[in-house]
Parts: sequence; structure tokens; C-alpha cells
Amino acid sequence: MTDPTPADQTPAPAAPAPQPPAPAPAPAASPAASTTWTPPAATATGARPTGITILAVLAAIGGVFALFGGFIIFIGGTAIFGGLGAILGLAFLAYAGLIIAFAYGAWTLKPWAWPLGVAGAAFGIVLAVLNIIGGSSIVSQIISIAIDGGIIYYLNQPGIRAVFGRP
Repeated sequence: MTDPTPADQTPAPAAPAPQPPAPAPAPAASPAASTTWTPPAATATGARPTGITILAVLAAIGGVFALFGGFIIFIGGTAIFGGLGAILGLAFLAYAGLIIAFAYGAWTLKPWAWPLGVAGAAFGIVLAVLNIIGGSSIVSQIISIAIDGGIIYYLNQPGIRAVFGRP
């Protein structure tokens, strides 16, 4: 038996002509050298610098302790000192709220966290000075002032400011 359909008479497609190799790309010009230092973690990858992570965790812990202390001062101070104790307790509660808000903002790298961190550290320095005037241990308050001063210094480093979107 013979096949009733005729064989395909179209010629096979020709192989494509070889292309000449593409020219090598020209080397890109290197960017100008930067005059400011940027910490490795403060790059465009969105990674949180280790120092900010440590600050956020310590601020959260300290904020929770300050919150409990503020409640104790508010309740006990009101009972002992009346209105003055209540004002001191409310100031301590406000400080605790500021520190807890900074902890959250620093952890999530929110732009509003940078001024909260600076304000919280400055407020801590003011509280330490008031404690010295009030008769508290000078050594412990000087340590508090040094820590808060270090936090302000750290937050004002160019790379850390950049992480929070500050110029």
C-alpha cells in the first residue's frame, strides 16, 4: 500500500549564520572616593546596625523598668508627697513612654526614632543632674550621664544618622 499524502517538499531551514562575538563592555568609571565613613551595616541593604539593635533591646528593657518605677513613684509619691509626688511619677511615666517608643522605632528603623533617642538621652542627663542635686549618689549619676552622653554621640554619627534618614 502506498501513502496517499505526498512527502514534504519544503527545504530544511538553513542554520543561522554565525554572529561575531559581542564587544566586551567598557569598564565602568569608579565612583569618587567618599570623605565620610559609613559603618558596614549602615548600607542600602536595610540591615539594622548592631549598635542600634543593642540600643533598642536595652531601651526596651529599661523602659519597662522605668514604667514600673513610674507607677510606684506615682502611687507612693502621691501618698507621701501629694501633688509633687504625682508630678514626679507622671514625669517618670512620660520618660518610660519615650524610651519604649524609641526602642520600637530603633528596632524598626523608623525616621522618628532618631530624635526620640536623642531627646530620651538628653532627658536622662537632666534627670541624673536633678538626682545629684537631690542628694543621690554622685558616682552612679555620673555613670548615667556618661552612658546618655555616649548614646547621643553614637546617634549623631553620620552612618547612624543615615540609617534613620537624617542628613
